Amino acid sequence: MAEEVLEQNNQLLDDPTTQAMVEAGVFVGRTKMKTHPRMRPFILTTRNNVEIINLGKTLEKLDEATEFIKSKVIAKAPILFVGAQPASEEGLLKLGNEFTLPTVTVRWLGGTMTNYKVISKRLEYYKKLKADWKAGAFQQKYTKKEQLGIQRELDKLTELMSGLENMAARPEVLVVIDPVAHKAAVREARKLGIPIVAYANTDTDPDDVDYLIPGNTKARSSVNWFLEKLSEAIREGQAEAQKAALATVEKPKP
Repeated sequence: MAEEVLEQNNQLLDDPTTQAMVEAGVFVGRTKMKTHPRMRPFILTTRNNVEIINLGKTLEKLDEATEFIKSKVIAKAPILFVGAQPASEEGLLKLGNEFTLPTVTVRWLGGTMTNYKVISKRLEYYKKLKADWKAGAFQQKYTKKEQLGIQRELDKLTELMSGLENMAARPEVLVVIDPVAHKAAVREARKLGIPIVAYANTDTDPDDVDYLIPGNTKARSSVNWFLEKLSEAIREGQAEAQKAALATVEKPKP
């Protein structure tokens, strides 16, 4: 199937970026029955009842999204990444650790954006509990049974909130892997008017997001390819922001 995709994309045949996309499986969409009608413009053809994504469209939309992300990084706008699926967990954790950005890789906490004040207080409680536990603050004051209860609470909060530790303000951008699987997060962002960047398969309604990049959200290699492109944009944005900051400091006073 990969060879057929390259043949269909004749104008991109010699492009190493396209070849990397094919190797990562970016072109594999959902079955024809599951495809959203509004995604037709992003579909090249159908093979064995599986939609084949037009990689030219993917690159076109990727350029728009990465330019937007870069501008937000330069402006130091808080960005939240969401992908609570096996295909996205590894890549999102890597991205979050590299850039110290908040990520959701387990389960979306209702109200993370729409009820940010409450969530932020819960997050501060979690961070204090974590710090106190690490410092051994409960060993002398509590029985072993009470300590076990505290540890269980900490484990539960760690699972839900560890990725949000770097969320210092309500997000101004939501990046989501597969908006169909994260309807609650998309709904909150839309309610607040927060721009949504989405790596989306062919079962997505493109009207639900602001920047849609069509691609295979079910394969880890495909999601990692997309996240690496976002990482490049973040690095470029950070470099430009740092350059601008240095120019401001070094600018001679009149």
